[in-house]
Formats: sequence, C-alpha cells, structure tokens
Amino acid sequence: SQSSVAGNAAPMESRSIYSGHFTPTTLSASGSSIDLTGGGQHQDEQDLRNMSAQQQAMAPSGSSSGLLNEREVVRRAGREAISNFLDGHTCFSVLRASGKVVVFDTRIPIQLAFYALVEHDMQCAPLWDSSTRQFVGLLTVTDFIDVLRYYRRTKGDVSTLATRSISEILSDGNIVASVLVRHVPKCGRRDSAAGQAVAASSHHTTFLSASADTTLKQACRLLHNYSLDFLPIILPEDMRCLATITYTNILAHLVTHFREQRRLFDDTVYDLGIGTYNEDVVTARAKETLAEVLHTMHVNGLSAIPVIDDSGKVVGVYSRSDITFLAAATDAEDAVSNLDLTLEVLMSQRRTDVTTPDALHTCSKAHTLQSIFEYFAQWKFNRLIVVDEHERVVGVVSARDLVAYFLEHDTAMQ
Repeated sequence: SQSSVAGNAAPMESRSIYSGHFTPTTLSASGSSIDLTGGGQHQDEQDLRNMSAQQQAMAPSGSSSGLLNEREVVRRAGREAISNFLDGHTCFSVLRASGKVVVFDTRIPIQLAFYALVEHDMQCAPLWDSSTRQFVGLLTVTDFIDVLRYYRRTKGDVSTLATRSISEILSDGNIVASVLVRHVPKCGRRDSAAGQAVAASSHHTTFLSASADTTLKQACRLLHNYSLDFLPIILPEDMRCLATITYTNILAHLVTHFREQRRLFDDTVYDLGIGTYNEDVVTARAKETLAEVLHTMHVNGLSAIPVIDDSGKVVGVYSRSDITFLAAATDAEDAVSNLDLTLEVLMSQRRTDVTTPDALHTCSKAHTLQSIFEYFAQWKFNRLIVVDEHERVVGVVSARDLVAYFLEHDTAMQ
C-alpha cells in the first residue's frame, strides 16, 4: 500500500513559507503534533537580517566568503539548533520504557538464529563469544538472506544451515567475500564522495556500540561514519545490551521533543541537498527476480530499492529485510527456489500498510524540510521516494540522509 505527502492517501496541508503559523491537524506523533515553529511564533525578517549582519561582522574585512545571504544564515541556524538538541540528549532517552533484546551465542546454528529473529520480530541481534566472554558483532535478517543467495549461486546443500553455527558461517571466507562483504552506499549529492571514502567495518566481526549516556550526536556520528544500520546500546558496568537503535529511532525522538521558535526549515529537501537524486538513484523493475534485485542492492550498499513498472512509475519499495519469500517457503530448499520469483509476485503476497516503515511513501522535490518532519511524525518511515508529476522516481530521501544533514554543522566547525 502507498501513502504520499501530496496525494489522496495522506494529504498534506499546504502553506506559504512566509505565512502564519501552520498547525498540522492531520499529522501527529503520539497524539500531539510536532511543533518546529514554537507554537505560532516565528523569527521575523528583521531578526534574520540581524543574524546575517552579525555573521558578516565576524568575517575578515574584505572577505567575500563572509557575506552570507539570509537564507544561508537560516540554514546554518537550523542545523545548529538540531545539532545542539542531539548533543543535549542521550541514547538512554531514545529507549522505550519496556522492550526485549535477543542475543545469540556464536555457537548456535545460523538457521535457528534466523527463525528466532523472525519469531521475536527483531531485525538484528548482538553476537556473544562465550570463549572470550564479549560481544563480537551483529547478525541481521539480511545476513541469512545473503547466505541463501550464496547457496543458490554455488548450488550448495542448503540443509546444512540447520547445523552450521554462526561462527562457522562468518569464518567461511568464500561466503564472506561473495555475499557478506560491506558496500558503502552513496550519501546523496552533498557528500557522496566522502561516503564512498568511508572504510566500512564489518558488523559481523566488529562490535561497535555506544553506552546509555552517549549523546545522540555521538551516536549519529557512529552510525554515519561507519555506515551502520544498527547501533547497540550497552551498559558498560556489566556489558548488558539494552537495545539497538537506528536513524529512525533517533528521528522519532527528535520530532517528538524538539521545539523551535524560529522558522528555520522552510527550504525544500532538494535545495538543501538532502537525499539522492536523478542518475544516482538505483531502481528495480517489478518483473526482475528477487535474486537479481538482492544482488543490485548488495553491490550498491542499499537497504531498500524503489520498484517501478514498465512505464517508469513507482509501484512500491522492496527492502532487503523483507522475508515474504521465506514465509511462503516450506523448507530451506523451497526458500532458495523462491529467489527466482519476481518482485511483482512477492509484492502481491506481502501484507503491509502505510504504518510499515518500509511501505511506499512519496513526496516531491518541492516539499520543505518542515513538511517532511511533520509527515515523519505520523508515519515513522525509513525513506521517502521523491517523484515527479508523473509518479516517476527522481530521488530518495532516507532517515539517514536527514540525520546526516544536521551533522554538517559539526563538520564545518571542525
């Protein structure tokens, strides 16, 4: 199913950048609307001119780089405001009042571990090495799917996954080098080169974590700099794992608790360079097989991909963590054969609605950062697909892209 920032499924109220306070009546989080504009108050144009004048006064005499226009002043102020918010909140504040954590001993069979993740509705689990008595990595749902891809390609005996341990699979050089090697995704047009230069460490053999009192800004840096999807939160006193957090968890906390009196987020996400656009966007066709699409996502470092029909119109999103083809299988051999099914068939079988994080949510290049935040407050999506007037894909804005934008303030200050 599909929802859209601008469409019949989930209409977004429109407003002018310089209009009065906008109260989103249809978009809310936990029963109350996100307020990035201070309950009706906003910074007037004179204040913005004063901000610009202060910036110019601080610049060296004759320096053209110090003559910042008002728009850039506002953008920097917006990044700084949220950067300060992230610096003032800890990882503990993101955690739910109650929850569960699954931890795997590396000696258990990988197939058993996968079924445990599915049963407990978990995307990943920390790996514990009982011989060294420490966490050594993470196992994700997509890891097992990638292992199935390896067995399909090599025509191996997939029934052995019922007995091969996690440590045995992760120490198999052929499997790791072919399907479990990390590929760093592009980070959007603003910092794609920097993103490609990041040396991605394997989450299977390196356990990167944060303590409960780590600031959200530091957590975001870990997620971004090491191209992580999950960050375990640890109590260092006794090495207890409290939870694993994601970009989406951090954004959900932000839109619930952040308050700002100034109008700082009225630029479009496209103008701000948030997301990936045009020729850098990777798509899949509905008639491609699952094996082909999973390979495309793997080599491009993607966690999900827009699905288009023959006319180029977006018809859905496919996530690497989607286990529809496994749920429909009767055994491991059947699961491997299901990799030859087309996306068109699989997408007709899965059950999702607009509340599913990987459901299709769309916006246009003209939508402001403010409106994106308000939309996220309701749906908690993992990504927005940017479409044109013909519903053709022109970009993707992920939760990772949104957080990365606000880390730019720190990069500029360093």
